[in-house]
Amino acid sequence: MDKSMVTTAFALDGYRVVRNIGVVRGITVRSRNAIASIGANIQSLFGGNISLYTELCETAREEAFYLLLQHAEASGANAIIGMRYDANEVAPGITEVLAYGTALVVEKI
Repeated sequence: MDKSMVTTAFALDGYRVVRNIGVVRGITVRSRNAIASIGANIQSLFGGNISLYTELCETAREEAFYLLLQHAEASGANAIIGMRYDANEVAPGITEVLAYGTALVVEKI
């Protein structure tokens, strides 16, 4: 599925909905490794962006997004509207990242 066919909006300009497939999701669960945690703790002493955690979060979101696209494509969709992320800590140092939205079949107007 083309990433440009995913939007946080609830409509896709220039397209009409042929079929609403329903909710699709991509989920990943990630943990920090001990070495990265030590490095991040050192970075936190100096303040500012903690790049090791930023990279971990970005990787988790990217993976959840990719899994969302796979789920939508497997469902026969060619677009996703209302796309969102959610994240929860499931245990200390272990975070779940969920990407979800409504899968559609659309056609150009």
